Amino acid sequence: MMLTESETLMARRVAHHPFLAGLNQTQLTLLTDCAFSGHFNKGQTIIREGEHAQHFFLIEKGKVALESGEGYGEAVVVETIGPGSLLGWSWMFPPYVWHFTARAVEPTDVIFFNGTILRQYCEKDHSLGYELHKRMSDVMARRLQAARRKMLSVHAHGEKLEPAIGLPPFMEQELDVYDGPGEEKFE
Repeated sequence: MMLTESETLMARRVAHHPFLAGLNQTQLTLLTDCAFSGHFNKGQTIIREGEHAQHFFLIEKGKVALESGEGYGEAVVVETIGPGSLLGWSWMFPPYVWHFTARAVEPTDVIFFNGTILRQYCEKDHSLGYELHKRMSDVMARRLQAARRKMLSVHAHGEKLEPAIGLPPFMEQELDVYDGPGEEKFE
């Protein structure tokens, strides 16, 4: 079966993302099967803490602030991530709920993956599940350590945390757009 030009391009993008380095061709093919392009404008919310987790994202271009604390006072930036990074591990672990809010700090291009389909692929191909679990566990550990360092710097040194930059609800609606064919709209 011949791949279309857009399928070939997506296969290359998936294969060349640093997070997926070292996966075999079968695993990359399964990932490409549920991969889509996405774009987020500056200030646009990508995921929201407490909501259902259905995707994960690989950042190709741009920066994303990970925020936490909604419902506990003013949300704060825990970490800022950029190209080559993974965004979102919650799609893989029950109860499939986001643990952070992520907001684009600058225009951001991503590859995103349908988590429901990918969980099914991981059940059928345990080696894929194992590889993704290993990689996501590493990211989870690093993110938790970043949150721990922030907490300790506040507690031990009295440092101030960077507040999350929220937008009024009407602005979020204005930013929930996509840039054209081949790019998905997120809500």
